Amino acid sequence: MTPNKEDYLKEICKLGGNGNLIGNKQIADVLHVSPASVSEMLVKLQKDGFIEYEPYHGIRLTEYGMKQSVLLLRSHRLWEVFLMQYLGYSWSETHEDAELLEHVTSPRLAQRLDEFLNHPDYCPHGFFIPHPDGEIKIIPLRKLSQMTVGESSTIRRVTEEKELLDYLQDLGIKIGSHFTIVSIGPYEGPITIDLEDRQIQLSYKAACHIDVDDIENT
Repeated sequence: MTPNKEDYLKEICKLGGNGNLIGNKQIADVLHVSPASVSEMLVKLQKDGFIEYEPYHGIRLTEYGMKQSVLLLRSHRLWEVFLMQYLGYSWSETHEDAELLEHVTSPRLAQRLDEFLNHPDYCPHGFFIPHPDGEIKIIPLRKLSQMTVGESSTIRRVTEEKELLDYLQDLGIKIGSHFTIVSIGPYEGPITIDLEDRQIQLSYKAACHIDVDDIENT
């Protein structure tokens, strides 16, 4: 299977295609490709038995497709943990090289890597690492941008975008950071948070890409 096909399978899985129907536009938006390119690739994936297609409704992964996509996600996130813990990568650097390594990782290598790392549950960006049997743990989270003044929570997951990760790293924000909303600027203005006795201004756009515990503490 080509790396391009594998990238499609992985993103379909991340969008929820293991059980839900996923639309072409969702895939195009995530992969930053044209709808025509998506349609062309989906025909190939269906022919190979990786997906099922329901006209005018969307696509979902077959059992075979799910097995392949879980291995890719599992390998990618395990490599991110390894690169950060043992090779000194920052959390903004791990994603790009893990993208390369995931395509050459066999199930046996993924299992050995998992054992070496002592079976981590999450990647450095807070995403759950699928189990070998395909189990993907779902935790109720909400966007930081949905919080109100006075609420407190803990950062659990951030979108894997290098520019965003560099921005958050410069602000001293990381997975597990506990914070309180101090103020929210009007018209999607900056959000001020209290983090470890420091007040930090966070852009609204960045806040939309940060997931926090879905528990209100006022």
